[in-house]
Amino acid sequence: MDNKTKSGTFRLVCPCLFGTESLIADELRRLGYEDAECENGRVAFTGDSLAVARANIGLRCAERVMIEVGRFGVLTFDELFEGVKKLPWEDFIGRDDAFPVTGWSLSSQLHSVPDCQKIIKKAVVERLKSVYTTDWFKETGPKLPIRFGLYKDVISVSLDTTGDGLHKRGYRPESVEAPIKETLAAVLVKLARPFADKPFFDPMCGSGTLLIETALMLNNIAPGVNRHFTAENWGCVDRRVWAEAREEAKANVKIQDFVLQGYDIDPKAVSLTMANAARAGVAQNVRAAVQDIDDFAPTQPRGLIVCNPPYGERLLEIKQAEELYSRMGKVFLRLPDGYQYFIISPSEDFETLFGRKADKRRKLYNGMIKCEYYQYFRHRPGRP
Repeated sequence: MDNKTKSGTFRLVCPCLFGTESLIADELRRLGYEDAECENGRVAFTGDSLAVARANIGLRCAERVMIEVGRFGVLTFDELFEGVKKLPWEDFIGRDDAFPVTGWSLSSQLHSVPDCQKIIKKAVVERLKSVYTTDWFKETGPKLPIRFGLYKDVISVSLDTTGDGLHKRGYRPESVEAPIKETLAAVLVKLARPFADKPFFDPMCGSGTLLIETALMLNNIAPGVNRHFTAENWGCVDRRVWAEAREEAKANVKIQDFVLQGYDIDPKAVSLTMANAARAGVAQNVRAAVQDIDDFAPTQPRGLIVCNPPYGERLLEIKQAEELYSRMGKVFLRLPDGYQYFIISPSEDFETLFGRKADKRRKLYNGMIKCEYYQYFRHRPGRP
């Protein structure tokens, strides 16, 4: 199936964390793309060159933006070669362009990723040889990365317009150990639904990612407005659209007067939080201070708490994390009923350790770690 239409538009796909598809579809509709459609682990929509730029610059929760060149069923390497060779690669890749191939395979007959890479590369070369009447491609021009995903014997072959993943906002050159990705942080914040007039806290702020993503969201600052993307140098994507999309994004910024408060027991983390907030352009909205979780005692009658406490990987660290969950419960559960708290954790015993069942749970993945997002937003039992 050829996914470039005659009208000059593309079939675009945005890979994302499982369980976050509806959030990305909503983001795309807000950008003006009403046909956004959720699939497993990705969202698809139709758009032109400007859509490529808008999506890269404006999406908060997606991992990247790709042009799907083709999608088809495949059971053998011969079918893979012939299917890829039939696709119109010359519509995208120029004579001197580089086109490295990467990808993955899951639950499919063709499970060898290196073999799939070689065959896809060979098929593209054979297609382009017949078009450009040459036997050798220097690949010294702009890079157009080919990415494939093979799932249950159906392959999607795409061009990656993003380059470094969309979580690379550019404001976090340094971070504390095991930081949360910016895209996942944006997911957690969106699900918690912050408002500028509602006090917001992260009592274990690390390098400040949750605070910064919240500030960007509340100020309507596009997360990718200050970085560059691979497709900016492509011949098949109109280069003029990037400036247009950035100007649009800047015109939609609405700076608001609010302060988000973060705490951490590590002074280095507090310093990193403020430095990262300054790089992100939201230092006026973020405050951070050194404080242990046991001393967390906000004075406001209501508030929103979003946090990513340490998980622990080794036995001793896991034990320490479990003790921390119990301490968190003692602190959070004594807060006034005007407080809501949202906590991500891989622990299946979190609710028991914390001391209360969540009002809602949502399965999310932090990298390869399966987690639950524990959401507490109702009055506690027995309280008015």
